[in-house]
Amino acid sequence: MTQNPEPHWVEAMPLAALDAAGRKIFKADGKQIALFHIDGTVHACNNRCPHEGYPLIEGTVDRADGACRLTCNWHNWKFDLGSGANQVGGDRLRIYPTRVRDGAVYVDIADPPADERIETALGNLRESFRDHNYTRMAREIARLKAAGGDPLEAVRRAVLWTHDRFEWGTTHAIAAAPDWLELGEEHGGQDEASALIPVVEVVAHLAWDSLRWEQFPFAEGVSEFDADRLVEAIEAEDEAEALAQVRGAVAGPGWRDLDAPLTRAALAHYQDFGHSLIYCYKTRQLVERLGDGVAEPLYLALARSLVNASREDLIPEFRAYGPARAAWDGAGGDPVSAEDFHALNVPRALERAHRSSGDRTALFDALFAAAAWQMLHFDTEWGTRHDRPVPDNINWLDFTHGITFANAVRAQCARHEDLWPDALLQMACFTGRNAAYVDAQQDSGKWRVEDPEAFFEDLLPGLFDHAEPEYIVSAHMVKLPVAAREEIRLRPGAPWVPVLAAAVNRFFHSKIKRKHVMRTAKQSLAFVAAEG
Repeated sequence: MTQNPEPHWVEAMPLAALDAAGRKIFKADGKQIALFHIDGTVHACNNRCPHEGYPLIEGTVDRADGACRLTCNWHNWKFDLGSGANQVGGDRLRIYPTRVRDGAVYVDIADPPADERIETALGNLRESFRDHNYTRMAREIARLKAAGGDPLEAVRRAVLWTHDRFEWGTTHAIAAAPDWLELGEEHGGQDEASALIPVVEVVAHLAWDSLRWEQFPFAEGVSEFDADRLVEAIEAEDEAEALAQVRGAVAGPGWRDLDAPLTRAALAHYQDFGHSLIYCYKTRQLVERLGDGVAEPLYLALARSLVNASREDLIPEFRAYGPARAAWDGAGGDPVSAEDFHALNVPRALERAHRSSGDRTALFDALFAAAAWQMLHFDTEWGTRHDRPVPDNINWLDFTHGITFANAVRAQCARHEDLWPDALLQMACFTGRNAAYVDAQQDSGKWRVEDPEAFFEDLLPGLFDHAEPEYIVSAHMVKLPVAAREEIRLRPGAPWVPVLAAAVNRFFHSKIKRKHVMRTAKQSLAFVAAEG
């Protein structure tokens, strides 16, 4: 149990001087304290409003419900001068004990114990989730760090506060988190702001994805862990058993034993437009960064997302996937290149992949290069059109997924090599789908990158001051270059390096239209008309 600190009483000023003025500023040990003498009582508080720092000595004091109330006149935040409780606004106001002795005002400027300040900051951080107060989140995480706390504890707590508020399980907030934290580790030493930003972005995205959502409780129960049973439960959409298996793994052999069966479940179908596999990779990375304490909540969310994943391999466009997987024999010996996949639709891309199934490295390189080439040649008019049906609602993020999926393929299949056939065929599904939305004739030379390592070294720190208001977009702005750089660093001489770097360069020089007023109206009218 933390001991209360010894009081540190400091003589502030003569009571007569305070009484004559009614209010005065007192400074000590780097603190600026506002003193008020009201109805025979001396009140002391931090002079800086906890909202945006306006001097509270300029505020208005009145009585409300018998309490002495201080109003910051900048944004009308109101505080109880006796307790510091916030009556209008958000953050609490720090109050200092006072006493009068021998005609002088004394103030106890001792700081609360560090762990108390840390827990207070974390409690206030959770309060900021209610209305997604981004600036308050940043302030509370800064206060946590100033008290000597680990900023990553804010992320750990945010995971615990939000994981059961994602109705369908894992979201991009979790997927982008390890990439933000990686950037923070690399660049956070430059200055305090750069160290703070990645943590705030992760926490704020988790808060946003859970904003205004009720809890979606996970079914109780623990089963003795059986990897095959976990895969079967996910396939049967038996969430309760899948969750019980996750708990059994965490309590038994350990969370790392979940990676293989969950990756197998993620690749059992072409599903959730590749998110399932990406989430497996990113969940593992995030637990590795944050520690075992978040393994259960993160893997419960992942299991829920796999149980609820959409099955694109059941719709006509991707229906050829199942037969292609059944026909895979790993014996195809045809030479393969990226150009082979540039313009092939899904069935033809799957068939072409099978003909080169005997050399998985060459096939991966060809499919990865094709995905990068398609992204480099994305016809951006598709992102603004409003004369097409819903299946043609295409934008940049459809192409970035081809890259982040390939990154997850390499990472996860390097650990679970029996899953390469599933993963390679699903990469072919990506190129087959995106082939219809490229302009092969456009000039891509202007996006050429001479030195990929220097390019990423210059690009990534710029994300610390991005101006993207949508978290789903900023998440992809982080995930894409981190995934691309990771692959390039592993294989700097790979044939797809130049086109991949150029594609990322083009993406960061392009605009993404996110609101489609005309398209939404026209498609809605067409939909209702077809209901007949």
